[in-house]
Amino acid sequence: QVQLVESGGGLVQAGGSLRLSCAASGRTFSRSVMGWFRQAPGKEREFVAAISASGSSTYYSDSVKGRFTISRDNAKNTVYLQMNTLKPEDTAVYYCAADAARFVTSLTYNYWGQGTQVTVSS
Repeated sequence: QVQLVESGGGLVQAGGSLRLSCAASGRTFSRSVMGWFRQAPGKEREFVAAISASGSSTYYSDSVKGRFTISRDNAKNTVYLQMNTLKPEDTAVYYCAADAARFVTSLTYNYWGQGTQVTVSS
């Protein structure tokens, strides 16, 4: 079993930055792909970023590439999402996910956090 708890969300002005954290508990964190997804009001949940178990490979959606950075600290069982140059369209609930069952960019992860709200004002 893996439990995930997101933190770091909040209200920020366009152009600002936030860093989200996802604290994981469980036996297999260091061997798990980790991902970030988001869901805006009235929209489906979408892929944001993912990182391989070792941290050597990262993946980003086109909408955030160049602005967001995913990283992990396996010693702390934590994955991060550094979000820079935020835009109003980044407003969403951000979810941490662990252990992709199929593809890292899909919604097939085995474990999910409860989400943290990110609101970007214009």
